[in-house]
Amino acid sequence: MAGPHADEDSAPLHRRRRAMLGGALGLLLAAGPVAAQTVKVRLGTATPGGGFPVYGAAFVEGVRRFDPALEIEAINTRGSTENVPMLEAGTLDIALVQGEVVHAALQGVGRAPADLRVLTAMYPTAGMFVVRADSAYRTIADLKGKPIAWGAGGSGLVILGRYAMDGLGLDAAKDFQPIYLERAGDGPAMVLDGRAAALWGGGNGWPGFMTMARSREGARFIAPDADEIRRILAKHPFLKPVTQPAGRFPGQSAAIPSVGSWSFVLARPGLGEMVAYRTVKALHALQQAGNPPPQLAETTAANTVAVVPGREKLHPGAARFYREIGLLT
Repeated sequence: MAGPHADEDSAPLHRRRRAMLGGALGLLLAAGPVAAQTVKVRLGTATPGGGFPVYGAAFVEGVRRFDPALEIEAINTRGSTENVPMLEAGTLDIALVQGEVVHAALQGVGRAPADLRVLTAMYPTAGMFVVRADSAYRTIADLKGKPIAWGAGGSGLVILGRYAMDGLGLDAAKDFQPIYLERAGDGPAMVLDGRAAALWGGGNGWPGFMTMARSREGARFIAPDADEIRRILAKHPFLKPVTQPAGRFPGQSAAIPSVGSWSFVLARPGLGEMVAYRTVKALHALQQAGNPPPQLAETTAANTVAVVPGREKLHPGAARFYREIGLLT
């Protein structure tokens, strides 16, 4: 039987324990929510001077703004065709990949299908040539047999050019004098000094086009005409009509219809669901805040759901977030 002081001793002990727990809880509440776990992510872009490194820098900064614990490191690569095998090998966590390369990788064109998943759509690319404003070239036919800077060897833009020319019955490597660049940024100088007749590229604000348009010589764009667009799409239906809106480059007063595709941010096999979820959530918060950087203007959840090549290709973490905001059921 307990002694007469047992209850008197234990009651203060219970009160002291409750007080200690209450104090600890108060400290936790005062400190705010537990910080998100820090995660390091490797993002593959492309060679300096092209559109992917510029987009990658905006992507990293945009995610950091709304999830600073998601530490994304942008890594220069040779471009889309190198990014896919690097993702498969796990040497990159996520990477920027041109639409034509996404199509070939996910559908298994000339290879086994890649076990990669889509995080987000980036932007659509309208493929076209740029020439000096004072050149005599006006059509794609005018460029036959001429030296053409198609871009960096690993760039998806090079592949877009091959498909577009093939749709017109032309071989990009044989019906032109092809120039493949070590650095995407080397192309404009070659056109401006006459080593190349034209530079192939695409994308709103694309650095190569911007350099040409801002040059003293000025720039003029050459894209497939309406009949050529029809022929290209008939042969390669995975390509889509894409228009470069007016005013995207200095001196470009009219919209330019062409062909192209959406580029995507792809994830390696096994990328954690929470990493993908946090990434797309941060990008969505950036859009909701208003005035995203121009490179990310079309990197939206709605665009991603609309253009992803099959809902099953979405990363589960991205799909989870898109369900939460009502874009997927």
